[in-house]
Amino acid sequence: MKFSNTYTQLGEAFFQRTHPTPVANPQLLLWNSSLAEQLMLPPKLTNDPLVLAQIFSGNHLPLGSEPIVAVYAEHQFGHFVPQLGDGRAHLLSEGLDHNGHRREILLKCSGRTAFSRGGDGRCAVGPAVREFIRSEAMHALGVPTSRCLAVVTTGESVYCTTPLPGAVVSRVATSHIRVGTFEFFAELDITFVP
Repeated sequence: MKFSNTYTQLGEAFFQRTHPTPVANPQLLLWNSSLAEQLMLPPKLTNDPLVLAQIFSGNHLPLGSEPIVAVYAEHQFGHFVPQLGDGRAHLLSEGLDHNGHRREILLKCSGRTAFSRGGDGRCAVGPAVREFIRSEAMHALGVPTSRCLAVVTTGESVYCTTPLPGAVVSRVATSHIRVGTFEFFAELDITFVP
């Protein structure tokens, strides 16, 4: 898979360029080898858990990666919020899979962004593992959904009501564009002409 990021061609209004926040001690916890094969990730990468942990924690970026965070609007708690964005997710890169379909790789819980609104941009291992299991179960049932490529522990704690071990999730989808992406620009009343 040759990495690129065509989302950056849409214009600066759609995103902000920012890197994931490095973590202290990344360790590969879960790896989706069948998805890695579909993405045509090179064996020299996928056979080394230490390298995988560094890349899918956000500590080291693969060649061609241009990490960004997307801006969007959303309804929260019964109210329309005209500007939100990826508060803890970095769109790492994209590429073509073995069928020639474009796939995006996003790091979820990869640190604070300009859209974090006071959060730490992290998650605990439990929710990360649950997302991995649920997305693969839905895929196995034939439900179109995003999929998880990896779960990497961070060697750091996240703080909810008690300290919990942290993790980063690698999510793969055909697109991470949301309904809120269109709502954001509709609220600004901006028209884009190709």
